[in-house]
Amino acid sequence: MVIMSCRITFSNTWRPPRSLLARLCCHFSFSTRLEECNEFLPWLEHRAGVEISSLLSIGKSAYGRSLVARHPIKPGDCLFKVPYNVQLAPDNLPRGINALLGDNVGDVAKVALLILYEQKLGKKSEWAPYITRLPRPEDMHSTIFWDDNELEMIQQSSLHQETIMHKLFVEQEYLTIKECHGLDLYAHIDQNLFFYISVTSRAWESSRGVSMIPFADFANHSDLSDTTVLGSEEKQLSEVIADYSYAPGDQVLIRYGKFSNARLLLDFGFTLPCNMYDQVQVELTIPHEDKLRQLKLELLSRYQTPFLKDVNGFSSSENSFALEEVRSADAQGRGIPQSIRAFARVLCSNSPQEINDLAVEAAENDGRLARRPLKDNIREIQAHQFLLSKITELIEEYNASIKSLELPNLCMVGKLDSRRQMAQYLLTGELHVLKSAALWLENYCATLFRV
Repeated sequence: MVIMSCRITFSNTWRPPRSLLARLCCHFSFSTRLEECNEFLPWLEHRAGVEISSLLSIGKSAYGRSLVARHPIKPGDCLFKVPYNVQLAPDNLPRGINALLGDNVGDVAKVALLILYEQKLGKKSEWAPYITRLPRPEDMHSTIFWDDNELEMIQQSSLHQETIMHKLFVEQEYLTIKECHGLDLYAHIDQNLFFYISVTSRAWESSRGVSMIPFADFANHSDLSDTTVLGSEEKQLSEVIADYSYAPGDQVLIRYGKFSNARLLLDFGFTLPCNMYDQVQVELTIPHEDKLRQLKLELLSRYQTPFLKDVNGFSSSENSFALEEVRSADAQGRGIPQSIRAFARVLCSNSPQEINDLAVEAAENDGRLARRPLKDNIREIQAHQFLLSKITELIEEYNASIKSLELPNLCMVGKLDSRRQMAQYLLTGELHVLKSAALWLENYCATLFRV
């Protein structure tokens, strides 16, 4: 049994949004649930040839579809099982199309193309009952659909640039497909974006590459839940096991992954008011006027990883660092990442001898550059005060951005107002992380002053 908890970013896989209040358990009328269930679940079970779920129904509320308990549920109960043969994956594409695409197009784009292909078949499609229940463009709030004015609201966050990069990536996939001879299914890039995000917001990684799992993708997200989708190659199915007790009518929630609001907003189109997995990307640079700049760059290049991706799938480089909430302000406890503190120690070095000493220390410690406190307390304080000053600047900028979102704007109604609130949750969560880091740095410096 393998836990499938990765989301589809560029090459990963995730879950669907459904609502800004996705973490809340709600009750829905059985008449609405049964109407949905009568149309869809029996069709899916007929295709699968087995029972999908005896415990759940498909609910519907003002926030979209959901899965709700039909009967009492106990921890350990199997909520549903969806066989692989009723999941949509790249190998479902007609062979002719798959052959044209080859390895030049990613799995996500292939599944998006499959959805578009089946949609064009209309009622003739064997997947029509599922395709018709996918979200509509007006229901999707991924930042990839935000216009320039809306993106301006989150300019302070690294999500702003990540959204631009993600959109360029999808557009390149689109152009690659257009270049494949005989493939004229895509009419416009906006249509491609819609189907691409339909997949990234719903699919999970599997042995088939990427799979959309009907019925499972009606489940809403809670960052407090430990329930996730499990895949069994032996049984050839995906299943979900309950970790909570549910009464009839309760919404059943799962966890898409341990994702920040930035990742949730880009891929699923929603944010949480309090997200324990929020993080902030902080960039540090060595000023061009620094006389030791070249020596410092050579040292960093020699001992630091040049490129990586964090748990949320965001790209970072040797001068970009992911900060998470520091849950204890105690300077003796776990603080901000050693990598950013090491960078600050290198950046604040003011002589070739100090840089050489750091290189010798790294060579003697398996290449771990500046991971130990500097022997000179004053220099150690200066390095961390430098970090504190940078984070304090960011806090001021975030405060200004959040304040601007609180100003009344008569043009922001309906969808725009919802996106404004999403932006507020995003920036407020990242600001909380920055403040926790600043407090830890203040206490760390104060402790060193007392030594």
